[in-house]
Amino acid sequence: MARSIDYGNLMHRAMRGLIQTVLKDVQKRGLPGAHHFFITFDTTAPGVEMADWLRARYPSEMTVVLQHWFDDLQVTDMGFSVTLNFGNNPERMSIPFDAVRTFVDPSVEFGLRFETHDDAGEDEEADEAEATDGDDGPEDDPPPQDAQVVRLDRFRKT
Repeated sequence: MARSIDYGNLMHRAMRGLIQTVLKDVQKRGLPGAHHFFITFDTTAPGVEMADWLRARYPSEMTVVLQHWFDDLQVTDMGFSVTLNFGNNPERMSIPFDAVRTFVDPSVEFGLRFETHDDAGEDEEADEAEATDGDDGPEDDPPPQDAQVVRLDRFRKT
């Protein structure tokens, strides 16, 4: 049987490594300038830890924002943990990198989108949440079909 190179998985690993590097820098030095992140993740993925009330509200996907108020960001080889504020209710969550669906930094028009083959053909829209910091989160979009760069227009402030 002929062997082939799985470029899709290699690209996903490289992109998740980029997210890990960025978050490790933020863990050490804080967010520079106007940088902030919209991170959408699969709440059903193995290893996701979050409050039961958040999981009930966002049973499939959730988007969080790291911007004005977040605490105790811890980054490992497998994922990250952070405490976010939801309506004056601090909640700790742990998110494996494999659960991340999108990572966007609208301040520099940068974005990554990840997809699994299981997502093909699904029509459900993503549930979204935002840590309370006074900014509006992104609008709902249906899940994408392949790994691709995220359209950043939806994150621009007008």
